[in-house]
Amino acid sequence: MERRKFVQVCCYSAIGLPILATVLQSCGSIYYAVSTRNANGLIVAKSEFWKVEKNKKVNRPFVLIKTEDNKFPICIYKIEKDKYVASLLKCTHKSCELNVGGGIYSCPCHGSEFSITGKVLEGPADRDLETFKIGTDNENIYIYLS
Repeated sequence: MERRKFVQVCCYSAIGLPILATVLQSCGSIYYAVSTRNANGLIVAKSEFWKVEKNKKVNRPFVLIKTEDNKFPICIYKIEKDKYVASLLKCTHKSCELNVGGGIYSCPCHGSEFSITGKVLEGPADRDLETFKIGTDNENIYIYLS
C-alpha cells in the first residue's frame, strides 16, 4: 500500500470509528415507552424508566413516546428524582426529526443542537424546542398536550 493511501485510510478510521461507536451506543439506548391518552394529554408509568441489565435494575435517562397525532416522537428526560421534561423531537429550523444521545438533541439535517430541556445550544435553529407541561404522582408522569 502506498503511503498516501495508508494515511488516508488511517484518517478515515480515526474519524469514523468514534462516530460509529456513538451512533451504535445511542441506538442501543432508544426505548419507546407505552403511553395512554386522557382528555388532557398522555400518561406514562414511571416504571417505563426502569430496565434490567445483568440482574440489576437500571434507570433509563430518557424514553420516547410515539403518538398517532404527531409525526414526531416526544422525548421525556428524567432530570432528577421526580423531575422530568418532555420535548417534541422536531427541529425548529427545518422540521427534521432530532436524534437523542449524549445528553443533547441533535439535528441530522443541518447540525442544530438542543439541551435536554429544549434550549438551543447551536444553530442554525434560533428557537427552542416545543416542550410540554408535566405533572407527576407516585406512579405516573402526565404530559399536558394542550
